[in-house]
Amino acid sequence: MNDEELHLNLEDKEWPLTTIDHDRMIARAIVVDGDDNFYFVRANRDDDFGKATLIETAGGGVEPGENLDKAIRRELIEELGAEVEVICKIGVVSDYYNLIHRHNINNYYLCRVKSFGDKHLTQDEIEDFHLSTLKLHYDEALAEYEKCSSTRLGRLVANREVPVLKRAKDLLDVKE
Repeated sequence: MNDEELHLNLEDKEWPLTTIDHDRMIARAIVVDGDDNFYFVRANRDDDFGKATLIETAGGGVEPGENLDKAIRRELIEELGAEVEVICKIGVVSDYYNLIHRHNINNYYLCRVKSFGDKHLTQDEIEDFHLSTLKLHYDEALAEYEKCSSTRLGRLVANREVPVLKRAKDLLDVKE
């Protein structure tokens, strides 16, 4: 397998497009440990997108003046409590959330856990999204994405993340 970065451009086929009025730069990671466990966040949402339980990679918005490397390390400490080694950049997935008029530029990294400590979740992540950590093997993660695809938001997330997870698995298999 070559080391080319993955680049995907996805449309939102769940909600009608009216207008896109802002971009969001995002840093996300496929996080793995030495025993081939993958770490994700589970969100239980009930908001403009509807009621949904989701699996999602850890990550979030890049702050003004912050580079992607710093952003991914900060987000993984906040959401997973994980100090990581960044192995490589997997690629970029451009997708849209038509409902909230947003274009997402998702920068995905493959990271290996060095250690776990305390999480630093925001009030929104605790009270609105009820974020928790999922530790899954690869096949379990694929099954979880499939299960969560029963909702419109779950389909948007799975369409974005399953190709990235598969690419990460290919990269890990080559490195072993």
